[in-house]
Amino acid sequence: MAERTRYKQIILKAAKSIVILLFFWCCQITVAQNSIDNFLKPSDTLNKKRLKTLVISEAVIGSAALIGLNQIWYADYPRSNFHFINDNAEWLQMDKAGHVFSAYHLGSFGANALKWSGSSRKSQLIYGSTLGLAFLTTVEVFDGYSANWGASLGDVAANISGTTLYVSQELLWKEQRIVPKFSFHTTPYASARPNVLGSSVQEQILKDYNGQTYWLSANIYSFAKSAKIPKWLNIAVGYGAEGMITGNDGFTNTVFLPESKRYRQFYLSLDVDLTKIETKSHFVKTILTIFNSIKIPAPTFEIKGSGGTKLHFIYF
Repeated sequence: MAERTRYKQIILKAAKSIVILLFFWCCQITVAQNSIDNFLKPSDTLNKKRLKTLVISEAVIGSAALIGLNQIWYADYPRSNFHFINDNAEWLQMDKAGHVFSAYHLGSFGANALKWSGSSRKSQLIYGSTLGLAFLTTVEVFDGYSANWGASLGDVAANISGTTLYVSQELLWKEQRIVPKFSFHTTPYASARPNVLGSSVQEQILKDYNGQTYWLSANIYSFAKSAKIPKWLNIAVGYGAEGMITGNDGFTNTVFLPESKRYRQFYLSLDVDLTKIETKSHFVKTILTIFNSIKIPAPTFEIKGSGGTKLHFIYF
């Protein structure tokens, strides 16, 4: 099960890395910002050339990713009839929060990419916002045919939830008022099992669930419509967990840790909706949209599932 968790982390790593790769791509082309700004501007009408490029690119990248994963991960393990496993109790559902986050943002990317091509809003919702759901569900099918793992209904439900969160807001408000976000801080727990939780900060960001926090960040102005409220101001509720060395309680600690009991954490904090910062530059808008998946460090109130509360002057 630990290896399956490691694999899931690889998948989520690939999903989250899209945001980071897009950012660095934007940074590399600042020398031609004016032309890039025109390039990034969404088309007012359907641009068949853009749409064709987009479809081919997504098909090639998606297929290459799935073929690569199949050869690297599944080829050396026995196949089986399709089957499910129940891993819903593992990692205090932190992995499921990661699936919601990844499905939402891959879907958001897919919808915005179709918007850039000038596709209709209906196409954006049907074909774009389901990009994450389609990719992550395909991965679950691969898992289901592997004798060493199995498809997880919990993962499927989380993937659907992430996609639904995006689509429902577009249908209800025609904007994204509530956005899933991510933050991370290092913890001592990774030293107990660095092969599973990460031996470097870069690995721990993706593997150490103890240091991850998943947020739902809501834009206050979008709901209140008051001139006294800054359009960029958000309030965020977060979920985290600590005390986890494995997915379940069965692992015996031989390493000193600050806590040995697994418990949930709930957070209340302020945040910033970067997409509400006004700018005429489509280049800047793209960068702000990418970074809007990350929770801004801010004063935070924490409620511990083990009992007690804590006020963080700055929490990330």
